[in-house]
Amino acid sequence: MDDKTGAPDGNAKRVLSSRKPQGWTPLPHSSEDLPRARSVPSTPQTEAPAYRLAWADEDFMTQRDLRAVRLQLELLKPEMLLTEYGIASTVIMFGGARIPEPGGEAWAAKNETQQKNLTELSAIYEEARKFAQICSEHARLSDFQEFVVVTGGGPGVMEAGNRGAHDVGAPSIGLNIVLPHEQAPNQYVTPDLCFNFHYFAVRKMHFIMRAKAVTVFPGGFGTMDELFETLTLIQTGRMERVPVLLFGKSFWEGAINTEFLAAQGTISPDDPDLMTYVDTAEEAWAEIARFYSLNEE
Repeated sequence: MDDKTGAPDGNAKRVLSSRKPQGWTPLPHSSEDLPRARSVPSTPQTEAPAYRLAWADEDFMTQRDLRAVRLQLELLKPEMLLTEYGIASTVIMFGGARIPEPGGEAWAAKNETQQKNLTELSAIYEEARKFAQICSEHARLSDFQEFVVVTGGGPGVMEAGNRGAHDVGAPSIGLNIVLPHEQAPNQYVTPDLCFNFHYFAVRKMHFIMRAKAVTVFPGGFGTMDELFETLTLIQTGRMERVPVLLFGKSFWEGAINTEFLAAQGTISPDDPDLMTYVDTAEEAWAEIARFYSLNEE
């Protein structure tokens, strides 16, 4: 770590050590007290749930009344680790978990039509992987502090994003969430930057808080939710405008009709301009570079 900025140094491999308390205090640190609390003799008193340290008591911490505390912890933990890692900005890659890599199995297909369409969409996987490679090579110029790829950490387009970063030896972030049918994090997420969430709302905040660009690949309800959440934040001025790039113009023109909404008066006539359609990784990065006047020479 740089002593002045706290940013990671130029070493290719970064390992996050456990955070050690900074500064002196006359009181014992929690990390010191926990083993002490667990090393007492076993008696009816020490075995009772009431005796457990509150913050180390899973039964207590998962009670409904502790929801506010859990929300705060889910916001704080990734924020502290991302700050320690020195990540200042990200590029979000939203997209469907069901899209296979080229030559892969369309495992989510329920009929022949879905089989055909998902197989055709596998080209999007490769484009997402290529975009993440381009993004990550640019991130290297800032020692991986700017334009770091972040995905939902799962399969499909998310895997392609983390995989593209991994291809070029770059770190990438995965923001997983606990769902009834969720797969494990994909193998390409940087382990030190692989997070897990219970609350969708907090996860969405972490997606947006550092975003300098939002790329959206074909997907389903989850992808739509993330797209419209982002557009709403920009439209209402709760978020600075950033490039919102939709990969696959033909897919998105069939999936949503913003011109219809504008004609109906339910959105402003210029709101469709909040999005830009692109078909290739190169087009997408060119839009980001133009928006931020990046000098690529």
